[in-house]
This record gives sequence, C-alpha cells and structure tokens, in this order.
Amino acid sequence: MARYTGPKSKIARKFKEPIFGPDKALEKKNYPPGQHGLAKKRAKQSEYAVQLQEKQKAKYTYGVLEKQFANTFTKAARSHGITGEVLLQLMESRLDNVVYRMGIAPSRRAARQLVGHKHINVNGELVNIASFTLKAGDVVSVREKSKSLEAIVNSIAGASSKYSWIEFDPKDMKGTYMQRPERQQIPENIKEQLIVELYSK
Repeated sequence: MARYTGPKSKIARKFKEPIFGPDKALEKKNYPPGQHGLAKKRAKQSEYAVQLQEKQKAKYTYGVLEKQFANTFTKAARSHGITGEVLLQLMESRLDNVVYRMGIAPSRRAARQLVGHKHINVNGELVNIASFTLKAGDVVSVREKSKSLEAIVNSIAGASSKYSWIEFDPKDMKGTYMQRPERQQIPENIKEQLIVELYSK
C-alpha cells in the first residue's frame, strides 16, 4: 500500500497548517522549514506554484499519492456537478477518511492502518482497502474481534467532532455514511478551484 512516509512536521510547516493533526513543532516554529528559516526572503509565487502547492496540500491532507489523486480528479471531472467539490466529496467518501471522521482512529494515517490490518467491516463484510469508496447508506463498523483494541477504544473515547453526513454509535462502534457532504460541511482548508485550474492546463 503506497503512502507518504516522510517527515510530517516539515510538511505542516511548509503549508503553515497542522494537516497531519496537532503538531508542537508547528507551534514552536511557525515559519517554513529550510536552512534560512525566517531570514529567507521568498519571491512572489507564480500562479502555477500557488496551484501546485494547493494540490500538494490536498494530497498530504488525505494521504494519497500523485497517481491516485490524479485518478480521483479524472473521476470527478467526468461526474455531474462542480469538479472541485466532487473531488473533495470523493476524498471524503474514502473508507479511511470516514473511519477517521467517525473517531475510530485519531488520524487518517491511523485509520488507513486499521483498515489495512483488517479491523473494519463495511455492511458486515471485511474491507481492507483504504481507498474503498463508500456510498450513501453504507454501514461502517469495527470487527467484533477488534472492539477491545486499546487504540480504537481510546480514540472513540477522546473523539469530539461530529459531522452531519455521518451517524456513529460509540457503544456499538458502528456508524452510517449518510450521504456525500456539501462543500460547506467539509472543514478542510483547501481551495479546490486552484487544483481544477492546475489540472486544466
């Protein structure tokens, strides 16, 4: 399973956002990484550079690599609706993302690991593909054998975020993906129109 395994704090500092979750390094060093740090005077970014940076931010946020992201964009472009919004909706529909949104895992990376290690069921069937796309009405649950895992129990106990397009019962460790979220419901700070412009060149 291909995934980004490099340094997370440097990436978060690059985008000046905690895209991998809370990060103390970002709080202490709220400037871009590199040898010159704050002293480095950056030239004004080109339009292409701004668009590319937004695409990179979206890729790192959802934990996908270039080919997978490009394939998702192609799928979004062929769908009905606004391409940028559909792109984010498809990303939100990924199994690893929904497991994270439900609070079963504290991060998307941890959610991907739970899915890959066969701890998650979809509609009662085991699914170990993180990129599996959920449809409205699909039921996501923790496997019976995995319900006592400390990592899952702690994550659910500490989860506080609730999303209107997801229903989750922490006692049963089971939830329903109700529908694709509207753009205004997705909390990620991503300017999807810049990504559309980049791929349209």
